Amino acid sequence: MGDSDLDYTIVFPEPSAHADSRWESEREPVVILLGWGGCKDQYLAKYGTIYHNQGCIVIRYTAPWKMIFFSESFGLDTLREQAKKLLELLFDYEIEKSPILFHVFSNGGFMLYRYVVDLVHSHRQLSTLWVVGTIIDSGPGNRNVRGSVRALDAVLMGSTNVIIRYLILFAFFLMVVVLRVILYPLTRFFHENHYDAMKKEPSRWPQLYLYSKADLIVTSHDVLTMMEMRRQLGVLVDAVDFEDSGHVSHYREYPVRYTEVCCSFLKDSVRRSQGPPKKRQLMYS
Repeated sequence: MGDSDLDYTIVFPEPSAHADSRWESEREPVVILLGWGGCKDQYLAKYGTIYHNQGCIVIRYTAPWKMIFFSESFGLDTLREQAKKLLELLFDYEIEKSPILFHVFSNGGFMLYRYVVDLVHSHRQLSTLWVVGTIIDSGPGNRNVRGSVRALDAVLMGSTNVIIRYLILFAFFLMVVVLRVILYPLTRFFHENHYDAMKKEPSRWPQLYLYSKADLIVTSHDVLTMMEMRRQLGVLVDAVDFEDSGHVSHYREYPVRYTEVCCSFLKDSVRRSQGPPKKRQLMYS
């Protein structure tokens, strides 16, 4: 069902860890980590340990980088298909009644998260899921051409022939400029970019943004703008500015503070939640 062609990892807590966590909910939380473009599972596993130590079930998944960097520009539904398979895993493992927290990294994770939210509010089965909150690390960015090229270059560096690497970067640069900037006033009627779509998305569960003014790929201005748009819709939004850490490097630079912030948000989100949705209003059938 959900795990078809999906390269994911799921880790269940040790019985002793679950007992120590003393979750008030009858079920331990499920934390779903959505990695950045080009993220390796070994990197995502370090973040997973934060939640595993709290007695949570942890699912780690990163969409293929080609899908992240190229599917949105052409309006393809490949990320939506991946999001659907990922959410179906919860039913496959019979953990669909647990409180769910998403931890989303950079634009790569945020693009996938866009379709997660869409499905939770449009799909009859998936609309029963109990989402309690979302942590967004180093995102989202809004049509930042330089940042997008830098992000793709970081993925390609060291694993691609130099000539091929620059050809891919040049083609990507042209695609971003033409489709996401020059023609976007027209193409947005067929397919909105992830940033514009998520400013008005229907979820109202709490959000925590982890960002830095020193981020060279996603600007703090874009993060702060998104935060303000969500607050205007009544969403409970909190944020931590790590000031001098680089893109998706906040945990590496400030491991203790990062861990404390994430664990506190998780516990507060589960405590504040009113329980599973009795009947979520679907956007469409």
